[in-house]
Amino acid sequence: MTDLELLEAAAKAAGLPWDQWVIDGDDSWNPLDDDGDALRLAVKLDLHIRFYRKHVDVDAEVHGKGVISEHFTTLKDAATRRAIVRAAAEVGRSTK
Repeated sequence: MTDLELLEAAAKAAGLPWDQWVIDGDDSWNPLDDDGDALRLAVKLDLHIRFYRKHVDVDAEVHGKGVISEHFTTLKDAATRRAIVRAAAEVGRSTK
């Protein structure tokens, strides 16, 4: 799944009007790059985040989607954002 497809599915899960959001503009919504967007997405979807020595887990169990893990070496913040978006995308793919 491409980053754009992940973002589209995550926006769907959050109930955001995807056609009104721009990825590259000044007022863009991109939780893959923006900590605030990622945190708001995690809160909205009630995602639980756990940190370990070399990976981060995001639990979307409340939506029946299980745990998404993302490994990292130095970019813990980027791995956390990606895990949040991946978990949200799983929720979004199952949303009708």
